[in-house]
Amino acid sequence: MHIDFAPPSNGTYNNSGSSRQLANYLEHEDLERMEKGIYTEGFFNLTEDNIYKSKVIKDIDVNIGQLLKTDAKFYAIHVSPSEKELRVMGNTEQKQAEAMKRYIREVFIPEYAKNFNKELSASDIKFYGKIHFNRSRSNNELNMHCHLIVSRKDQANKKKLSPLTNHKNTQKGTVTGGFDRVNLFHQAEHGFDKLFSYTRKQAESFDFHNTLKNDTIPEQLKLQEEELRSCERGIVINQESLLSINLENMEAYNKTINTDTYIDTKQENEKSINLSDSQRNRSKAFSSFITIVPSGTELSPNSTSIEKSSTNSSKKKKRKRKI
Repeated sequence: MHIDFAPPSNGTYNNSGSSRQLANYLEHEDLERMEKGIYTEGFFNLTEDNIYKSKVIKDIDVNIGQLLKTDAKFYAIHVSPSEKELRVMGNTEQKQAEAMKRYIREVFIPEYAKNFNKELSASDIKFYGKIHFNRSRSNNELNMHCHLIVSRKDQANKKKLSPLTNHKNTQKGTVTGGFDRVNLFHQAEHGFDKLFSYTRKQAESFDFHNTLKNDTIPEQLKLQEEELRSCERGIVINQESLLSINLENMEAYNKTINTDTYIDTKQENEKSINLSDSQRNRSKAFSSFITIVPSGTELSPNSTSIEKSSTNSSKKKKRKRKI
């Protein structure tokens, strides 16, 4: 997550006068997308969507009570998620835009208000947001980001609020409260991770990049060593996971083999049991047949031998009667 405050200039980001120039710039992408028939997003604030540019300009330009001619009247803030962060926000531009508005409303603006240390809430901040989907100087596939126009004064047009002050929670003097930008970056990052259940690696964190940019060389080397150890731990964990998966696959394979062997053995046993039962049945039938046939009768495949034996026995009986 990259958050930056655009420095005042004499061009688009000139914040000592009207917000019209900045508001006009923020609509340039809409015209290009509308010509191509592509989805666009209007201005939004804490509670409303698709707000007209004219309302944005008027609302910011009149909220300047007690400000001098050369004082800043508003501030421009850029909120730019990385490609990895955008992917967890949604798989379409429209879903990502809705997620971005939710993040601005629920995380960024509340944290912005808290960091003034003046007991402010999100509803005290007057702001308007505009989502862009492209960056002309980027080679990334996903480039959605959000522009914020934030009034120098609160909603009640009473308190001056400057996020560029160098004071931090000052209790005495002409400037009280102040603003802690580092704390804002921490809280905005933590809030994003919590809102979207995002697992942030050390190399993606604000602390990591801030150390590489601002700290001494020994501290930078220490941080890089920690990142290297973290990567090595990740490799070991991945290897252990792969080993565990392979062992589970082997156990599943062995279970399958044992099950198949059990089924085959069971089928063979059932076949042998059926075969032996069939043999016993044929043996019983044959024994019954033998008891029916008279003794002394020869068994042959042909039934004629049985008929001859019965004829001979009847002839012998007739001879005995004659005698």
